[in-house]
Formats: sequence, structure tokens, C-alpha cells
Amino acid sequence: MFRTKTCGDLRRANVGETVTLCGWVDSARDHSGVFFVNLRDRYGKTQTVFNVAEDADLFERVKTLHNEDVVQITGEVLARPDGLVNPAMPTGEIEVRATKLVVFNRSAPVPFQPSAPEVPHEEMRLKYRYLDLRRPEMQRVLALRHRITKTLRDYFDENGFLEIETPILGKSTPEGARDYIVPSRITQGAFYALPQSPQLYKQLLMIAGYDRYVQVARCFRDEDLRADRQPEFTQLDLEMSFIDREDIIDIVSKLVARLMKDVKGEEITLPIPRISYDEAMERFGSDSPDLRFGMELKDITDIAKNVEFRVFRSVAESKDGRVRGINVKDAADKFSRKDIDGLITWTAEQFGAKGIVWFKVDDDGKLTGSSAKNFTLEELDAIGARLEVEPNDLLLFSCGDFTLTCRVLNGLRRRLAAQLKLYDPEEMNFCWVVNFPMFDWDEEENRWVAMHHPFTMPLDEDLPKLDCADDPDAIRSIRAQAYDLVLNGFEAGGGTIRIHDGDVQNKVFSLLGMTRELAKEQFGFLVDALQFGAPPHGGLALGLDRVVMLFAGIDNIRDCIAFPKTTKASDLMTGAPSEVAPRQLEELAIKTTAVKEEPEEKE
Repeated sequence: MFRTKTCGDLRRANVGETVTLCGWVDSARDHSGVFFVNLRDRYGKTQTVFNVAEDADLFERVKTLHNEDVVQITGEVLARPDGLVNPAMPTGEIEVRATKLVVFNRSAPVPFQPSAPEVPHEEMRLKYRYLDLRRPEMQRVLALRHRITKTLRDYFDENGFLEIETPILGKSTPEGARDYIVPSRITQGAFYALPQSPQLYKQLLMIAGYDRYVQVARCFRDEDLRADRQPEFTQLDLEMSFIDREDIIDIVSKLVARLMKDVKGEEITLPIPRISYDEAMERFGSDSPDLRFGMELKDITDIAKNVEFRVFRSVAESKDGRVRGINVKDAADKFSRKDIDGLITWTAEQFGAKGIVWFKVDDDGKLTGSSAKNFTLEELDAIGARLEVEPNDLLLFSCGDFTLTCRVLNGLRRRLAAQLKLYDPEEMNFCWVVNFPMFDWDEEENRWVAMHHPFTMPLDEDLPKLDCADDPDAIRSIRAQAYDLVLNGFEAGGGTIRIHDGDVQNKVFSLLGMTRELAKEQFGFLVDALQFGAPPHGGLALGLDRVVMLFAGIDNIRDCIAFPKTTKASDLMTGAPSEVAPRQLEELAIKTTAVKEEPEEKE
């Protein structure tokens, strides 16, 4: 064996043992005849000591070591002298007096030190990812990812699920985001698609009689990226037969409790709170509400219709106009006029807001500010009562349609809560959001589109509305048997009960503007399968990368993936995507056109 212990194993109980350690030189320092080497592996660090008086040749050899050299050190475990114990290291009570050194590999000068407290720029970290992965924080997160994945698999195995793999090379189907496509060499001119999810395959597994399916599945979506998205990602995918929505919510809620206990060491109370989509949008402006703090949205459109202030009144009197606001409690003295102007500029740039109307509440509970002069005392009192004001509160209002006011106030709510530290970053707050709209109207394409996917079952009481194709209000009011699990304001997972009746599926396809011929062309295998005995079924997918991110307490999904891509879907370490040899393109019967190269966007 190359080693008898890891660099995180040794404690005072090991004093007197002869051990062999392997790892990377974390630091090396010469103290006048005594040379200290801190050796590091993924388990921890151990201090080793070389003494010139004991072995001059060995001492000269160790002096040639540099950081990140890979070595093997053998020696005796000693207790550190009094006063030299390092309580910051788990191995801080001992050191190893070295008697043997083997150098496996000498490192070139590294662009950054993996053990340094300063985190390198992300572009540098991604270019030298193999060095970045040596950082203790990265090793902590990836170990956490392993524990979460293991808990998921153990839990579903204990509950009778079978893990079944589904194809990576499949058929391109219109499921939302753009597909990554793969050309076929054998059938030239034809393409496979990488799966956006195993959605269709897991439904086919239910039809095939595998009533409890689960998979840790790799998925691919060619979409615009941000801090919590990647072009290739992992999800925990599950599907069940002969169940309803409550069964899915129950099994996943118990999984959440198991994760919290096994990974965080915390007990949570079930059931997990539940909120409807409509309520979430009205109260928080988001279908992924962060419930760790208040600052709920309040509607004053009825008040605004009767004021002289034209900004409020003109919007309130328009067909779809809303005037809504938030109360930032005890914050008026924390925001200068310049600070508020900064918030106004930010909402304009981020959400297209035309402005924010603001008030501060004085010591007497009265609303003040540059806009206050446009209101009567009675109107100001009514607004203050609606938002339950107290002295030193800051009120921020957005005017526009429902969607705009949701975007603006949700954005402000999240930004200000983080800025003012209104929540405990260690808290894990879960909720279920249910009863999503079934359809949304696409203005560009002038047609209805599925809010989730076209295989979602409507609520039973809304099924008759599928026959009301000529009544937009009826179609808009159809609710889906859809449910999202939300954690700290992020969608951790989502799912639906699926359509198992071919007639219902055809009605949904029709409302989406899809003829039977087109549906047959794009989803023929599923349409056919529904004719051969499809059980009631449904499922859910948890975004594993995002769950790890939230459990780890970090805010960038790239930090919980071993080898991630940038926001331009490129790999700075390997240079992917890259050109391929002309011969490969010829075999695929593909010709490329010249494109203007754009500089890689820095992270």
C-alpha cells in the first residue's frame, strides 16, 4: 500500500505509531535545521517534521520540495510540544517525525494556491479546474453532493423504486428549450437529440408496468445560462403509477425530511406548507417565493383609482393596470435619496420598470417623501393602513400590468432582503406551490403554449373547459395538476400528473395548435402507447445541482459541479466546443459556414 493513513486520520491516540502518508505539499518552511512540510489530501492536513540532526541527506532532499509536489512521507507520530498545538486543525495535536521521503511528481509553479484563503477569479478557476478541485471548499461541496445522491438512492430503494436508465440519444421533440442535436453517421441528414429530460421515456415505463421508476439522469438544454443553470445538468427523476398528486407530494416531502436529517442533521415538521400559484403571485410576485422573510406585496389599485396623483390613477384606471407595493420594515433611515434612485435605476435596467413611487414613514406614522404632496392626508392614511406602516418604514410601489409589478417587486423584495440581512442564510425553508395555470398565451406565436409540458393533466374540475376553445377566459382559467417544491426562493423540483387518456391528450394538443398529424409526427410513440392501457401516473424531477447548491449554502451552481461550463456553454479547461477534423464532417455529410468569432465572456 502507498499509505497506511490519510492526512486527516491521525490524532493523539496514534502517538508512537509508524505511518506512511501520501499527498500534496500544502506548505513548506525552514526553521534553522528543522523543516516543516504540511501534507494535504482530500481528508485533511498533517504536519510532518524533518530534522537535519537526525538525517542530513533527507533534510537536503526535503528542502527541494515546492507547493503541490506529490510525495510519500513515512515517520513516527509524535505529540506536539506544549504551546504548539494547532486547534484549527483536526490533526493539530500531533506531527509526524519523518524518516523517509519519496517524490512521486514535482509540480510546475501553480497559477494559484489551492489552500490559499483568497478565492481566484472564476475564469482562472475554470481554466485550471483540476487545481480548483483541490481547494477544501470544492472538496467539501462535492463530498456533500455524494452524500445527497446516496441518500436519494437509498431512500427510493427502500420505497420500492427501480432505477432504470433511459436513452441519451433520442428523437428531437418540442418540449420547451432548444435541443442539443447529434448528427447520425449511418443515416446521413438525420439527427438524434440529447434529452432535455427523460419525460417521454418515463411515461412509457409507466405504460410498460414499472410503477415506481427513479433515475439520477443527465439532461441537456441549449438555453441561455445564468448562475443557477448549466447546459448539461443532473436531475433526480421519478415517476409513479396508480397515484394522484397527494401521493407524489407525500413521497417527496418525506424525502426532504430524510435529506434534512441525514445531510443537515435537522428534523423538519411535515407536512411542508402549501401555497397556490395565484396566492404566491399575489403575495410574493413569484411562483418560487422565499418565505424566510415577510415584505409581502400589497395591492392598492382600488385606492389609486380615486387619487389625483396621475401616475397611480392612470394605471389603476387602465384595463389591466395594477398598483402594488412592499413595506420594507424599519429601513427608511438606511436609504438616502441617492440609494433609492439607485433602486429605481436598477429596476428599470433589470425589469423595464418606468419608475418607483416611494414614501418614508416619519416618527408620527405619516407618509413623507417627494410624492406625498400629491395626495390628501386621507389618501396617505389609507395607503399606510393597507401596508400596515410603522415609524421608519420604507414603502416602494410599482405601477403597470400584473406581470410587470410581479417582476419589479419580487426583484426588489429579494434584493433588499439580502442587503438588509432579513433572513438566516443557514435556514432551509421549503414550500409546495400548486395549481399552476395549464396554458399561457404566446403573443409572438399567437397561440396557447403549455406552462409545463403538453402531457400535463388538468384538475378534474377544469376538464370540461378543454372543450371551450373559443373562450380565452375559460382556457386561461384551466389549472394544471402541477406542483413545484420551492427551497429558499428557488425551484428545487417540479412535476405534474400526466395525461393517461388519449382523448384528453388530443384535446390538449388541439388547444396548443397541434393537429393530430403533427402530434403523431412528433410524439407518435407516446400517442400510440396511450392506446394500449395507460395507468394514471405522474412524477417529479428534483434539480440535483440546484439542491446541492442550496444545501451547501452557495449561490453559484458551477461550484457544485466538478467540470461545469461558462455562461457561454464553453469549457475553459478543455477548449470545448471546438472544431473537428474535416474528415469527420465529411462522414456526417455536414458542411459548416464561417462565423465571426466572439471573445469568450469572462465569468
